[in-house]
Amino acid sequence: MTNAQPTAPAPPDLPPLLEAAGIRVHFPIRDGLFSTRQIRAVDGVDLTIARGETLGLVGESGSGKSTVGRAIVQIERLTAGEIKLDGTSLGHLSGRALRHVRRRFQMIFQDPQSSLNPRHRIVDIIAEPLIIQGVSRESAKATANELLGLVGLDVGIGRRYPHTLSGGQSQRVAVARALSSKPDLIVCDEPVSALDVSTQAQLINLLEDLNRRLHLALLFIAHDLAVVRQISDRVAVMYLGKIVEIGDVPTIYSRPLHPYTLALLSAVPVRDAEKRSARPRIVLTGEMPSPANPPSGCRFRTRCPWAAPVCAEIEPPLQLVDGRQVACHFAGKIDINTARSANSVS
Repeated sequence: MTNAQPTAPAPPDLPPLLEAAGIRVHFPIRDGLFSTRQIRAVDGVDLTIARGETLGLVGESGSGKSTVGRAIVQIERLTAGEIKLDGTSLGHLSGRALRHVRRRFQMIFQDPQSSLNPRHRIVDIIAEPLIIQGVSRESAKATANELLGLVGLDVGIGRRYPHTLSGGQSQRVAVARALSSKPDLIVCDEPVSALDVSTQAQLINLLEDLNRRLHLALLFIAHDLAVVRQISDRVAVMYLGKIVEIGDVPTIYSRPLHPYTLALLSAVPVRDAEKRSARPRIVLTGEMPSPANPPSGCRFRTRCPWAAPVCAEIEPPLQLVDGRQVACHFAGKIDINTARSANSVS
C-alpha cells in the first residue's frame, strides 16, 4: 500500500460514487406522558460525491452535518430517503451484507483519543478491521505497520498505547485505521477541530496527499470555512437540517448567494486590510431555532437580515443560480450593504 500510485480521475460521465436523495434522520423525544415529538436533525438532504472528490460540509453546531456523515456510514439509520454507494442502496442492508459493503466507506471522528481503544496497542487497533474481514493476524499487523508509514508515523509507535500519543499522532492513527480496508469514501467528522493550528495544517496536508495518491473520496465536515476552502473541491452549507447552498469552492467563496453563507464567510479572518474594510461583517442575531420546532417557510428567516413575508409562507427550494444551487427567494438579488445598519458592522 505504501507504493500506491496516483489514480487517473474518473471520467465525467461516470455516475457518482455516493448519492443521497431526500435523506431524513429524525429522533423521537417524549413531550409529556402521551405526546412524542421529533428532533429533525436531518430533514431532506440531497447530495452527491464523485470518485476522488472532496466535498466540504459546513454549518454551525446543531445544523445536522455530523448526523449526515453518520447516516452515510450507517451509524444512524434513515427515517426516510435513500443512500446509494455505486448504485447500491444501503437502506435495506444488514448483517453480513452491510458488513461487506462497509469496507468501502470509513469514518474519522472528531476526538481521536475517544475513538481508539485504550486497552489495545496501536498496531492492533489498525489491524482489527482487517482481522474482522478474515485476514490473518500476521498479515493484518504487517499491513498495519505499512499504514503507519503511509500516514507519517514511525513503525515503533505501533507498540504503544493511545494514551501515550499526542492529538496529532492519535488522529494519524485514526486515518491509518480508516485506510486499512482500502475504502472508496472516508467521512471526516471535524477531524482537525481538536488540534492546534500547526497540527491541523499537517493533517490537512496528509489528507490532501492521500486523496491524490489513493483517489479517495472525502466528505469533510467542519465549521472552519478556511480549512474547508483549502481541502475541498465543492462545499455544501447546511442550516437546521437542510442544505441551503452547494457549489464548487471558487464560486461559493468568491460570491456567496445565500444570506447564511454570506454571514459565515464574513466571519472568516482576512489579513488584507483593504479586503477587510470592503467586506462588511454580518452579525447574526438570536439563536438557531430548535430542530424539534423549525420555523415555517425558510428556516433561516428568523435570523436573516433580508427576510420578507414570503420567507415565512413558502419554503424556498434548492435552485440553480449562477453556477450553484441555493435555497433563497432572493438569491442573487441581495445587496450586502443594506444589512449594515441593523445586523452588521463594517
